[in-house]
Amino acid sequence: MKAPTPPVLALAAFPHVRTPYYAEQLRAHVERFPHVNAPHGHSFYLLLYVTQGHGTHTVDLVTYDLKPGSVFFLAPGQVHQWHLEPDADGIVVFFEPSFYQFRYPERDLLALPFFDNAHPPALYLPATNELAPLFEKLLHEYQTDHPNQAEVLRAYLGLVLELATRHYPATPAATEAGLAQSQIRQFGALLNQHYRTRRSVREYADLLHLTANYLNALCRRVLGQTASDLIHARVVLEAKRLLTHSALSVAQVADELGFDDPSYFGRYFRKYVGQSPEAFRQNGNLS
Repeated sequence: MKAPTPPVLALAAFPHVRTPYYAEQLRAHVERFPHVNAPHGHSFYLLLYVTQGHGTHTVDLVTYDLKPGSVFFLAPGQVHQWHLEPDADGIVVFFEPSFYQFRYPERDLLALPFFDNAHPPALYLPATNELAPLFEKLLHEYQTDHPNQAEVLRAYLGLVLELATRHYPATPAATEAGLAQSQIRQFGALLNQHYRTRRSVREYADLLHLTANYLNALCRRVLGQTASDLIHARVVLEAKRLLTHSALSVAQVADELGFDDPSYFGRYFRKYVGQSPEAFRQNGNLS
């Protein structure tokens, strides 16, 4: 029997991963855990360092290029998806906040510039840079079996994070483009948090202290879709995932997504997918 898959994955969703930390080659990670190719979030922090190849990485609605020297920093709850070219590879690192703060209790991870909404989660460095050997050493240490491994990994992780902050200005430039990207990321974060209970543009606009018309125009200008389109797409995506990967009935899926009336959920799903939830499940289609 299939089990429901939540949109936010804990480390327990990755069998045989050593908690509260993990490091692996990106290509090996994707082959070992193919479910990470679908949009999902994490309950932990994630770092991705790209060593070769190209592709794209979408984080909270914004798509970034993957290329050698790029580093991605994801905080818990951020939803992401990557599309990797055949030659793409890198190093992926997971860690629970408690693992890092065991050694650095005074350091607020969310205060680091790449983990806040004022800065992009992507850092583009030259292919040869000071972080590359640290990621390599971190991976090598994880793959060995030393009694003080956790302390060494914390040290490498601390160096990576502290050196990365040097590439961010103390105060982000207040450009129009930068503000738009920040607002889009904040909208994406709110959408991933509230899509089960909030379906109107006005509700999200109020949370962002914007007008509904401005939020729609902003999304259309930056992403080519209205805020309403993105809200419906997020709900439909979760409906597809539950119909495909869970044993929940259609009525239970409707309830899980905040629909009081299963019949209305059926009409809603058909409007945006072109077929009923039952037909979609029978066809096994996640497109």
